Amino acid sequence: MTNEVTVPLLPCASIDDIVAFYEVLGFHTTYQQRKPNPCVGLQREDLQLQFFEIAGFDPAQSYGSCLVLTSDTGQLYRAFAAGMRAAYGKVLVSGTPRMTRPRARKNADGLSGFSVIDPGGNWIRVFQNASVSPASAPTGRLGKALANAVVQADSRGDARQAARILDSALGHPDTDDDPVALVEVLVYRAEVAMVLNDPATAIEMLTRVDSVALSADQATRAAAAYEAATDLAAALS
Repeated sequence: MTNEVTVPLLPCASIDDIVAFYEVLGFHTTYQQRKPNPCVGLQREDLQLQFFEIAGFDPAQSYGSCLVLTSDTGQLYRAFAAGMRAAYGKVLVSGTPRMTRPRARKNADGLSGFSVIDPGGNWIRVFQNASVSPASAPTGRLGKALANAVVQADSRGDARQAARILDSALGHPDTDDDPVALVEVLVYRAEVAMVLNDPATAIEMLTRVDSVALSADQATRAAAAYEAATDLAAALS
């Protein structure tokens, strides 16, 4: 047989909160009921999700998760980010709900991925379709540290371990360090700080970004990191 469709069914504390959030991301409701049990179906193009409400459910304790495969993680991220900016005035990068940025995942063969953590604490993990060539393996001391930190925070949800990895790398500068990689590490450390509710460290890291001297070519290579820094600064204001 062909054309099978799998739709994940995920827990939440409130289907109303779920609907409000996913509407921001461009989803519409396909089905909703209150009795005998509250549940809702949501869809955005070919992406379908369903949720069921549990009284007293704690999103911080959720193990809900699913994978979404797409041909362009950047395009989907930008659409979600635009919805967040329109609704909230910023991209949500800390707390629940929030969204990570597309990054090459060392633990996914270098394919790009990002995650949406919704009001139910569910991790919607968006990955580049495997038919696309993965990114090259990270090189250099800082690039490898960044790759390891992304696995910890963006994949495992362990922001504290990611912070330790990045702090160790930043605490031992080397004259051979790639300044673009330094900018990327500083920006990601700022994002991790915000996940850990540590705005002082986030501000410190973003301030350090401004002090890194880059050539025109290097600045072009660091464009995605600077865009992320702009979103982080907006979330801090």
